[in-house]
Amino acid sequence: MKILWWVVLALVAVVLIVFAVSNRTMTTIDFWPLPVQAELPLYLLVLGTLIIGFVVGELVGWIGSWRWRREARRGRERIAMLERELEAAQTQHRAAPGSVAVGPR
Repeated sequence: MKILWWVVLALVAVVLIVFAVSNRTMTTIDFWPLPVQAELPLYLLVLGTLIIGFVVGELVGWIGSWRWRREARRGRERIAMLERELEAAQTQHRAAPGSVAVGPR
């Protein structure tokens, strides 16, 4: 499985390199409401846009999953508390004189 991952990664890298070499034409970008212009190679514009879109999408997904992460954290805390209570009850039960041990059936 690891070899397949490296093969796919190498293919993606080759495609990106060929794309970058083939699209070196300089492109002027106007930021309309602002009096700012930038001149970039076309490949940098396209790949930069893809990277920015990926990062923004991941950020939106991370923020959107906040509720589920909070519920998972509360669940872990509740499980830890119940395990402590169970351990305390078992210790108290073992320490009680004349207690009868009942095991799992």
